[in-house]
Amino acid sequence: MDRMFRVLSFWTGIFAVMFYLGHMHTTSLLFLGQTGFFLLLSYLKLTERMYIYIFGAYLTVFFAGFTYWTTFMMVPGVGE
Repeated sequence: MDRMFRVLSFWTGIFAVMFYLGHMHTTSLLFLGQTGFFLLLSYLKLTERMYIYIFGAYLTVFFAGFTYWTTFMMVPGVGE
C-alpha cells in the first residue's frame, strides 16, 4: 500500500510541474504540497488499514473543499 502512495506522489508531482509550466502557480503549489504529503506517508510504514483511513479522510476533505469552491466561489458564466 505504501507503493500506491508513492504512485500518487509521482502523479501529483507531474501535475504540479504541468501547472507550473502553464503559469498556474497557486495550483502548482497546492499539488506540490500534496506530493510532499503523499511521499511522507509512503515512508511511514503504516498498516494497510491506516493507509485506507488516511486516503478516505483525504478524499472527504477534497470533496468538501471542491463542493464548497464550485458552489460558492465560482462565478457562473465565466469562460464563455
